Amino acid sequence: YRGYWYWTRYEKGLEYPILLRRRDSPEAPEEILLDCNLLAAGESFFKLGSYEVSPDNRWLAYTQDRVGRRQFTLRFKNLTTGEHLPDAIGNVEAALAWADDNRTLLYVEKDPVTLLGRRIRRHVLGTDPSHDVLVYEEPDEAFDLTVARSKSEQLLLICSESTTSSEWRYARCDDPSFEFRVFVPREADHEHQLDHLDGSFIVRTNWQAQNFRIVRAPMHAPHDRSLWRDVVAHDPEVFLHAFEIFRDFLAVSERSGGLMKLRVQRWDGEPEYLIADDPAYAMRFASNPELDSSKLRYVYTSLTTPLTTFEWDLETGERTILKREPVLGAFDPKNYRSEFLWVRARDGARVPVSIVSRKEVARDGTAPLYLYGYGAYGLCSDPIFDSLRLSLLDRGVVFAIAHVRGGQELGRRWYDAGRLLNKWNTFYDFIDVTDELIERRYCSPRNIVAAGGSAGGMLMGVLANVASRRYAGLVAHVPFVDIVTTMLDESIPLTTLEYEEWGNPNERRYYEYMLSYSPYDNVRTQAYPAM
Repeated sequence: YRGYWYWTRYEKGLEYPILLRRRDSPEAPEEILLDCNLLAAGESFFKLGSYEVSPDNRWLAYTQDRVGRRQFTLRFKNLTTGEHLPDAIGNVEAALAWADDNRTLLYVEKDPVTLLGRRIRRHVLGTDPSHDVLVYEEPDEAFDLTVARSKSEQLLLICSESTTSSEWRYARCDDPSFEFRVFVPREADHEHQLDHLDGSFIVRTNWQAQNFRIVRAPMHAPHDRSLWRDVVAHDPEVFLHAFEIFRDFLAVSERSGGLMKLRVQRWDGEPEYLIADDPAYAMRFASNPELDSSKLRYVYTSLTTPLTTFEWDLETGERTILKREPVLGAFDPKNYRSEFLWVRARDGARVPVSIVSRKEVARDGTAPLYLYGYGAYGLCSDPIFDSLRLSLLDRGVVFAIAHVRGGQELGRRWYDAGRLLNKWNTFYDFIDVTDELIERRYCSPRNIVAAGGSAGGMLMGVLANVASRRYAGLVAHVPFVDIVTTMLDESIPLTTLEYEEWGNPNERRYYEYMLSYSPYDNVRTQAYPAM
């Protein structure tokens, strides 16, 4: 990228990564960008947030968290001399974007209370951060901010985003005035993401497309939607999750049939799906910074396949394994069986379920089952590999994921059907999956442990109150169980941002609906499972 190869290395006995690069030459020596082990020395906590190299390859901007609240500090390093500049800017997001002058960096200043991105500022190397110029301030507390550079390297992008709405601003990377223009003004329930190619915007939008479509919009009049032209049309059965642009082709990440898939197509050609080797799996984009590359890097994993990075070649259609995460011990994927099936919920909806076990485990109802669920924020519980899970599988446990409503495995409608005044669908789906797996003899009653974290911990709390007899135990990681009290307190970080997920309890209908399932408010005298 920009004439360099970049990679990360972990050394034996050390906890943190070492970031390196070298010029694109066989004789070029490696250069250490950052040794996070040195940065973390003496700290009780350390996390590298992000790093960005300037367009001329001479400067490194990076963010680090030494507290554990994602309140990053922005620092700078001269890659020619190795000197760290005294410039230090606290309470920022991880997102960064360099301007073309190689001296100016855009960053996001966080609200110290809500921890949401609130302001975009620009810092000039070597100047006092207290004088950093305000570029944009977000007026709505329901929105968060981020900043980026387009893949074309021509535009700086600012995104304001809530749970269900977004607004983008853009300016040229070489514009010293940093004059940002609005792509289209924000409106309720219009979500979109954009990039830039050959004088046009490439936009993923849900305007007149519940599951999103991808359009090309002209730069001279991006707000005129009559000029938008479909690149990938809307499909009610396919949720378009993300995209990667290249000079000669487009790569699309989609959810269809309950699974995360990747497809590629030349700008004037037909789509081609990348190969999957398992019934239940997930694919996602790896790092693809080069616009002119004819190769796509992506990551593939399944319940039986460790994280594997492939490179797919547009010209030949061949895929090459670049790396597969090692698994300690005598792991052999051939010893395990994965499945992907559908369960009919009580209202007729079909709920996808991913399952893995050792091949010799009999389906006679005697095996113990560990059933995981989440179902919130449109986040998906993908069937990915986890080496820690092997300890359970090798003891004869069946592991399953219930892809309940509130996630987005089946598109936007699946998310909408599990939030706000539809939240009970999430809980009923999980219970119905439990009953069906018992019926199909994957397990037996009282031989099941259910698990979930955060919003999935809320799910566990609801199960404890309304379906306790079905489970031998419940595992609730950092559970969100006092929803009514939490959502009534606007001083808590993220509360107002959450209204679009749970509702505003200051409105009676949302208050009463939340109260109907709030785990904390529905504890009663009964026998509870082990928790």
